[in-house]
Parts: sequence; structure tokens; C-alpha cells
Amino acid sequence: MLYPPGVYRAESDTELLSDVVRRGDHARGRDVLDIGSGGGALALAAARAGARSVTAVDLSLRSVAATWLNSRLARVPVRVRRGDLFGPVAGRRFGLVLSNPPYVPAATSDLPRHRKARCWDAGPDGRALLDRICAGVADVLTADGTVLLVHSGVCDAEATVTALHRVGLQAREIARVTVPFGPVMHARAQLLESRGFVAPGQRSEELVVVEGRRDDG
Repeated sequence: MLYPPGVYRAESDTELLSDVVRRGDHARGRDVLDIGSGGGALALAAARAGARSVTAVDLSLRSVAATWLNSRLARVPVRVRRGDLFGPVAGRRFGLVLSNPPYVPAATSDLPRHRKARCWDAGPDGRALLDRICAGVADVLTADGTVLLVHSGVCDAEATVTALHRVGLQAREIARVTVPFGPVMHARAQLLESRGFVAPGQRSEELVVVEGRRDDG
């Protein structure tokens, strides 16, 4: 896959969520929405896992272009839209929503718009995008739809479960793995320690996948 400068390169978190989608057969026969597509790795994984249709959304013009190009190179049909979270798909419903949003705690609540840090900065607690996704996702799910979110354990998986419960979804953690810190987390290690997100000297994190299910039946 091609990742132009400024576009998030798929790493362990994307691999974990892609594996969950494949193993759980979550995408087969469903209309899938990928929120914050980056280079399109999750969108392509869903299409290859038997999705009926795949729509990818990102606020970054470069990410939109990268997802479009990577899907064409892979000869995988993906609709690509530019915009903020669910805005470009207002009025539509999906059987599966996937997201690997920015989730790294940052020094301030200001979210960068035109720097590469927009791929990972997510406010003081890392939940700036996570909480918005949790709050709005029920409005784009079908009556039996599912959302799968991946993020670091430092952002509090239980807070994600609670946020999904709050909008009427059945929610639970379904996967967790421990990985070494990547470059961004290493660079933020002292900040994370000072705020109590990690123990002194800790240089690994747990990646978590949380599932939310809508069951209107």
C-alpha cells in the first residue's frame, strides 16, 4: 500500500482490528463504514472479508486520496468521502462501522489540522475523537449493526464501553494485545507517566478492540 507524507501508516492497531474483522466474519454481506480511513487498510480488509459495500471517510485530503488510490490499485471497490466523522454519510445506515481513530494523549486539547500529528493527537486524555464517535455511531447503524473500535488501553477501554452503553448499544471488550511503544508513545512517555496513564518506566501498551452492538429486535 502507498502512504504519502502525512497519511497514517497501518501499524499494530490496524492489524489487530483487521484480524478481528476477519476472524469474526463481521463484514460479510454488510455495508461497511470506515471512519478515519488513513491509507485505507481497514476499508480494504473489510472489502476482502466479504463486505457488500465499503465507504471510507477521512477529514484529510491526503488520506482520502491515498484510500482512493490504494483501493484502485488493489482493485477493491471502496467509496471514499472527505469530511468530519459521520457528516459525509448523514442519513445512511451501515451494518458495520470500523474505526482506528487518533487516540494518543497530547499536551493540549487543541487538535492539529495540518500537521502529521493529526493522525494521533487526541486531546489530554486521548478521547477527543473516541467520545465523538461513540456519541454519534448509533445514528448510522442498522437495527442489528455493529461498531468495532480499536485504541490504546491508556484511553480507558471501560470508558468506551460505558459511552456505547449510553447510546443504547450492547458493548464489551473483545480483544486485547500488548505491544511495545511505537515512536509517538515513546516520545510522549514522560507526559504519559506524569498523568498516570502508564507506570514509571513502562514502555509498552495494551491495544484494545471494543464492540458495540445495536439490537432493536
